[in-house]
Amino acid sequence: MTYWFDGPLAAFDTETTGVDVEEDRIVSAAVVVQDTPGGRPRTTRWLVDPGVPVPPAATAVHGLTEDHLHRNGRWPSPVMEEIARLLAEQCAAARPLVVMNAPFDLTLLDRELRRHRASSLTRYLENAPLCVLDPRVLDKHLDRYRKGRRTLTDLCAHYEVELGAAHDAAADALASLEVVRAVGRRFAARLERLSAAELHTLQAVWHAAQARGLQAWFARSGQPEPVDPAWPLRPELPAAAA
Repeated sequence: MTYWFDGPLAAFDTETTGVDVEEDRIVSAAVVVQDTPGGRPRTTRWLVDPGVPVPPAATAVHGLTEDHLHRNGRWPSPVMEEIARLLAEQCAAARPLVVMNAPFDLTLLDRELRRHRASSLTRYLENAPLCVLDPRVLDKHLDRYRKGRRTLTDLCAHYEVELGAAHDAAADALASLEVVRAVGRRFAARLERLSAAELHTLQAVWHAAQARGLQAWFARSGQPEPVDPAWPLRPELPAAAA
């Protein structure tokens, strides 16, 4: 029997102008597909001219300057269409989609589709619903008492996964995929009886509980910072709140 963590997986990652899913833009993205553990990955990359300024702080993270993107990037509209269609193809092929911190990348893609295509990610996935594996949610639930940060770099170090060029969308996507496989193997006794679809449903519950815990921690620390419990995609803000 082949367990989900030994089967075909796809992974999605973005680099952006910032961390606000409602306002910031995608500047690069990648989808990586791997059929078996250790198999050769198939990678599709996009470079985007976002049409807005790229803050120096963002460039410091991913190394993509506004000038480079303007000269080499493509206009967002066709890129967002291509990304959404490729993700839908992965879902239709029953490949679970690995997305590190899924509510960020998937929500940002959804907002870009609304902005440039007058569409939504949900519309592209009408006939192929999402099945997401989020290494951050999985690790935090399965090893909840481990101290320390849980960024992708931290997870790669903990699970002994090689991370190539950090903050390169393709490298981060592949590393996220390998972390999910490593999580599956390490916690096989707790996960092997679950399908990826069942895990998708459970992760929504786990993430909501994690969000409530973080919200409570913020409150105790005197930081009234809201934490969105939605996973893997945040709902669209009402027009009045946008």
